[in-house]
This record gives sequence, C-alpha cells and structure tokens, in this order.
Amino acid sequence: MFKPLRKLYDWVLHWAETKYGAPALFVLAFAESSFFPIPPDVLLMALSLSIPKKAFRYAAVCTVGSVLGGVLGYYLGFAFWGVAKGILFHYIDKDGFEVVREYFNQYQGWAIAVAGLTPIPYKVFTITAGFLRANILVFIVASILARGLRFFTVAGLIYLFGPKIKEFIDRYFNILTVVFIVLLVGGFMTLKYIF
Repeated sequence: MFKPLRKLYDWVLHWAETKYGAPALFVLAFAESSFFPIPPDVLLMALSLSIPKKAFRYAAVCTVGSVLGGVLGYYLGFAFWGVAKGILFHYIDKDGFEVVREYFNQYQGWAIAVAGLTPIPYKVFTITAGFLRANILVFIVASILARGLRFFTVAGLIYLFGPKIKEFIDRYFNILTVVFIVLLVGGFMTLKYIF
C-alpha cells in the first residue's frame, strides 16, 4: 500500500540532488496552490537538508511560488464563475449560496490563513476565494502570511535540527503517511461541514 507513495516521495526528493532543485520547488509550490495534489513541503525539506544554509532561501522560493499559484487558483475561480455558478445552483439554492458567500466574505482572511497553514487543501480555498469574489488584497496578504509561516517554520526546523528530521521521516514514513491521509480526509470533511 505504501510503496507507490514511497516512490513518489523518493521522486520528489531526487530533485534535491539536481541543479534544478530550487526551480522544481517553485513549480511544485505554484502547482499545488491551484491544481496539483502533492504539497511542496517534502522537497523543501530535502533541499533544506542538502544545504542547511539555504533553508530560508528555499522557504522564500516556496512561499513566492505558493502565493503566485494561489493567485492563479483565485483567477480560475473568478474566470469560470459563470460555469461554476450554474453547476452550484443545480445543487444549492440562491439563498444558501448567499449565506455561504456572506460567511466566507466575513471570515475570508481567516479562512485563507487556516487553509494555508494546515493540511486542508489550500487550492480549494484559492479557487473558492475567486469564485466568491473575495477581496484580492486580503487574499494575497493572508496567503503570504500563512504560507510564509508554514514554509519558514519547516526551514527553521531543518536549520536547527538538520538530518535528525529526515531520519525521523524515513523511520516513521508509513505512520506519517497515515497521519497525513487522516488529516487530509479530515480537512475535506471540515470543508464539507463548513460549506
């Protein structure tokens, strides 16, 4: 069961051994924020472990890529609003939609920050923010703060504890995978409950 995930993990890690590590990190962070399912944290950790002095530089690359990808997700939700609205109104009435929009607009900064920090799929919130016409400035500021905090925390832990973190991940990979999946499913369930 864990072999395909382990292969994917190893494939992401292999980028740290190439000269394309930082560009791959940027692309992975960009894609994950708008449409791709794999979080960039694994590659960020691998790159930071390979050159701990550059850990904070890698966190900055990851943050910039993630925020720009989030803006793409925002505009995907914004641009395809008419199509999404037609599908949505097939399942929910206009009054229900207005309630969701009101709550999201009232707490949009917090919603984006929570999604940016936790295993809740960030891309769902970036697209939703565009779809609901959230304030783009609030969206960008919340994204910078949340994603920056997340990635700089990872970089700081690597900088402070170094290879011990990688050994921990390698030793407990299966358990961490199960925990990640539980948190991911919990994130989707939370989204379903909220919306």
